[in-house]
Amino acid sequence: MNRRIQGALLIGSLAVAIVVVLVVTLAIAVARSFDPGHQCETGFSPLLVSCTFHWSSTVTRQSTPIFTTPSTSATSKSTSTTPSSPDQPGYSDATSWAVADCPRNSVARRLLCATPSVATPAQSVIEDLVTGLPLPKPWFLKTAKNSPFIKSVHVETPLDLATALGFYRTELSKRGWTENDGAVVEPDRATIAFTTTDGPALLRLVRQDDTTTADLSLRKPAAPNAGNLPKPGQAKLMVGSVAEQGAVITVNQQTITLAARAGEKLAGAADAARALPDSQKIDLPPGKYKVMLKVASGTAQNRQFEVGTDETWALLVGQDGVLLPVRLY
Repeated sequence: MNRRIQGALLIGSLAVAIVVVLVVTLAIAVARSFDPGHQCETGFSPLLVSCTFHWSSTVTRQSTPIFTTPSTSATSKSTSTTPSSPDQPGYSDATSWAVADCPRNSVARRLLCATPSVATPAQSVIEDLVTGLPLPKPWFLKTAKNSPFIKSVHVETPLDLATALGFYRTELSKRGWTENDGAVVEPDRATIAFTTTDGPALLRLVRQDDTTTADLSLRKPAAPNAGNLPKPGQAKLMVGSVAEQGAVITVNQQTITLAARAGEKLAGAADAARALPDSQKIDLPPGKYKVMLKVASGTAQNRQFEVGTDETWALLVGQDGVLLPVRLY
């Protein structure tokens, strides 16, 4: 009898294992059929099927000189369509952002969106489609800018700081980037300057609340107009929204109320800063600042944001009430 029971249990276990394998295989096949461009492959979920992924891209093309009125502008949103290439004829300015949202259910989060441990290495390298710069996996928020002035990528990842730093050092070295002297590496932050054949580059990593924020930028030789430049020795923030609802942003005790889609052109045109009202611009000394975002349909969100000397950033309110930092210069 015991042998019969053991045999039955063994057969039952094998049957369950086979069913699990079939379900996983089917889930992957179904997910990929809906996501042929693999835009959901942020590195969180091997099943992909439960991935909630929001992607948007804006490409502005204009004739010479750079600051003429854009002749065409295209904006697209998709979970599977490949963004327009910045190498297309007449290209001037491209911006993209993407947000991956893990399931809120704790069981689903453990199964599908397991956060890597400290010892977990970054997954195989992928390149951002707008800038061509390397991206660590997994990530859950990404913004990218490729303009006549800069290539920049902002990434938020659960990888610990040491792992993220090792990833970037390895990948950037492969590209021939030379690390300058004076790198600052601390337990919760790192700043490294690089010399490249295309211009000066900077990597800044900040660790906070189980998230590592990575900002990688490469400045191009072209100089922006005065509307994009911060005051000497300071940083400039320009606040806008691409959301269909109002929002309030507070930075360094300065509160800015935004109507729906106020300043949305910051996401595209290179000269949009000239048309932005002064009330949506903030000059700050370099450093860390608390940012609070409140959208009409949600609760307030608080986060820390770091800016460096002579940097210009756009802080955009995304469609889902998520703050999207985009490095402009």
